[in-house]
Amino acid sequence: MNKIKLFNKSCYGLEELEKNSIDGLATDPPYGISFQGHEWDKSLPNPQIWEDCYKTLKYGAFGAVFSSVRLMHRLMVNLEDAGFIIKDVLMWAYLNGMPKSRNVALDIDKELGVESDIIGHYNYVQGYKKGGAENYYADQQKPKLQTSSNMGKKFSGAGLGIKPAYEPIILIQKPLEKGLTVAQNIIKYGTGALNLEETRIPYEKGEEKVGHNPHPIGRVAANIVRTDALNDGYDKFFLIPKVRQKKDEYNHHPTLKPVEIMQHLIKLISFEDQIILDPFMGSGSTGVAALILNRQFVGYELEQHYFNIAQQRISKV
Repeated sequence: MNKIKLFNKSCYGLEELEKNSIDGLATDPPYGISFQGHEWDKSLPNPQIWEDCYKTLKYGAFGAVFSSVRLMHRLMVNLEDAGFIIKDVLMWAYLNGMPKSRNVALDIDKELGVESDIIGHYNYVQGYKKGGAENYYADQQKPKLQTSSNMGKKFSGAGLGIKPAYEPIILIQKPLEKGLTVAQNIIKYGTGALNLEETRIPYEKGEEKVGHNPHPIGRVAANIVRTDALNDGYDKFFLIPKVRQKKDEYNHHPTLKPVEIMQHLIKLISFEDQIILDPFMGSGSTGVAALILNRQFVGYELEQHYFNIAQQRISKV
């Protein structure tokens, strides 16, 4: 097959793909949390897509599926119902998550018919920097309020949620072909094991090798991928930065994932020349990562605008 196949259409059905033909799945589907009010994120994907993926993946193939903390359990049930085995949940941890809450004391004022005090204005920026992507609300002059009712003062600063600091990535596997051992399955299909060697964490300069039988390349990767060093004295995890707005001037996809994290996942679940599928391609980070790593790629994206961005990014590789 061609090294790249991109489809500007719904992924449901995956009619263009043969059964048992795909080596790995890496995707960032809608989370079902209405992110920034986007219509496409109103609900989790129809479970049919996981049944479709199951049919197209080879026996023993692995997949990495991004999710949200709130609805991860629902997505995991859908994946299991499709036939997949839940192998692990990786945590992409970061320190700069944005709290998604509000001061309920101001709601109390409003409910009591009391006008909250204006104590200033926010130069309000949602995102990482001024002049960010068009889908963010930048430089709005927003009044800074302080509760004025007695009840409100009691609950001043109370909110509805804590700051998010990680995203879960569900690691799944299609079972081995019935009757085959792991070795037999790998020989027949080329799938059935994680690529631990390519994802090892190199030793730091001057660091002594650890363990009774240390590997010359480095440690086995953990199920935590960090964005920031936590300075805990044993910071031996991959560090992958979050994407900054306008990294690519033309790409303002609202849930853009770093190519680096997609590379890490693709290296983990596949080997060179194998085929990676992303049924929710978005602006193409999975495809870019796959090609950099000498993998083949099949991607689906329904929205024309993001499909065009994906084509442009992938063509640069």
